[in-house]
Amino acid sequence: MSNQRRNRPNRKGNSGKPAGQKKTVSNPNEMRLNKYIANSGICSRRDADMHIQIGSVTVNGQVITEMGYKVKMTDEVRFDGARISPEKPHYILLNKPKGFLVTTKQDESKSVFDLVKNAVGDKTIPVGKLEKQGMGLLLLTNDGDLSKKLNSNNHKIRVIYQVSLDKPLKGEHLDSIKEGINIKGKKVSVIDISYIDDKPQTEIGIHVYTAKGELVHQIFDHFDYKIQLLDRVSYGGLTKKDLPRGKYRALTDQEVNNLRML
Repeated sequence: MSNQRRNRPNRKGNSGKPAGQKKTVSNPNEMRLNKYIANSGICSRRDADMHIQIGSVTVNGQVITEMGYKVKMTDEVRFDGARISPEKPHYILLNKPKGFLVTTKQDESKSVFDLVKNAVGDKTIPVGKLEKQGMGLLLLTNDGDLSKKLNSNNHKIRVIYQVSLDKPLKGEHLDSIKEGINIKGKKVSVIDISYIDDKPQTEIGIHVYTAKGELVHQIFDHFDYKIQLLDRVSYGGLTKKDLPRGKYRALTDQEVNNLRML
């Protein structure tokens, strides 16, 4: 073989591709379906391929059996009917201090997400709401199905609030609230309401079926009391035990299962 032929330049370049051909750039907003499933914590990519082939996976309501199919991060992907996310589901319980907004907006100052930023991902949302000055238990998760279920107006969840009022609650008003009152033409009932032992009668414990603090405000507004402090001390069986103000922890598998069964 001649030196001329041995030294002939490689027209494909270092990449082995023909000169002038651009290298394919992956789209960061797309992901192979099997990787999407694996990243959600369901199974490995190899097992994901098997589930795709047998029709266990839908994308935006359509069954997908194509190997190598790519999904967008905005697509709705379901595995055996349950919606999944490309990041492993996480369930964070925060003991919210006052002064932090419960919002998903990234431009808001002093958001609850500033307190849990090392534990959650981009798709995490709060379950239930607390006003800026409200305190206590707040669940944050990227599990879309669970958050939708718990946030539903038709779903009843036992919640206990500790309330500080601007003046002592009269016994007759406490009894009326316990029996049920009409607010804007609708009867509002509570599970229980009582004075807190060894505290002034401005300190009240109220047990209701909703995580929405607005209802608690409405109940006391009805009798011309103003809430000075609202603290959610129990949510769906979860409590603040061993969870200081401003701190958070991950739920146990059993706690997650309990919430799903509510």
